[in-house]
Amino acid sequence: MTQKLNLTRREFLGSSGVAVMGLAASVSAEEKSFPIIDCHTHIYSEDEVAYPPIAKPYRPPVGTGTLAKLKQQMHAAGVRSAVDIQIITFYEWDNRYTTDVCRDNGDLLTGVCLMNPDDPQSPQLLEKYVKECNIRGLRFIDNRKSGLLDEPGNNALLATCERLGITACALIGRSDRPQLETLATRYPKLNLVIDHCLSLAAGDNYRATLDDMLALSKIPNLFAKLSYIVTGSAEQYPFRDMHDSCRQIIQAFGPERCLWGSAFPCELWCPKATYAQHLRLFTHELGLDEATKRQILCETPRRLGFGA
Repeated sequence: MTQKLNLTRREFLGSSGVAVMGLAASVSAEEKSFPIIDCHTHIYSEDEVAYPPIAKPYRPPVGTGTLAKLKQQMHAAGVRSAVDIQIITFYEWDNRYTTDVCRDNGDLLTGVCLMNPDDPQSPQLLEKYVKECNIRGLRFIDNRKSGLLDEPGNNALLATCERLGITACALIGRSDRPQLETLATRYPKLNLVIDHCLSLAAGDNYRATLDDMLALSKIPNLFAKLSYIVTGSAEQYPFRDMHDSCRQIIQAFGPERCLWGSAFPCELWCPKATYAQHLRLFTHELGLDEATKRQILCETPRRLGFGA
């Protein structure tokens, strides 16, 4: 029998060792004007008997990727809700923890599943997760056998997403741009998010990748997840070498098609920044006006169905 994964407020405060007054004092001013939604987290179960990882999992440092830790960091930063993204490097196609934790914490979390495109039952299972487990999206990648993004299994899943009215998130690089353009045109009513902006990073491919992102902005049902700044930067906080590209992407897509994600646990996925610093890039360092911040941190994710 699956264990319950939600924590009461008293249990959470007690396990985190943080006083109520201290937490309240640390909540940012932004939460007072609009609820911030973190659109990219990875949560790991502490119970590896109930939720066994793959044979050689890519592990976060001990204690950093748990639900309790996420709640603590969200509360301290003034983040209202979060999206748990299924982790292929830990659970692969087994979505049970993602679905259970999102179902049992529906006031805080929504989820994005990762379905096996080679399994003919995947579209049916995705629909079940959407209806029963607070799942609001699908993450999809190149088929491991064919190497293609535009292939039968992914098309069946994307057609299901469009029919259900949920969002699809593409974890791809710039070589997949033509296939993504084809899929976006084939499913015009489907909102498609480009995870990590094609992994835009400083270096030889910086300009070409940025140009690809700017070109993709012309397709109206594509969205940019601005979660690449820390991992893409060749510098330390506040990662100024990535600021101009981020502002260009926001201008090209419009803030109404941009969203933020922390990449929690940052200790594993973007260790050059803390959770609070990752958010501060958007609340302070990029120099965004209040209307733009509200769109990226709240309104766009909410329109995509990601708000808990």
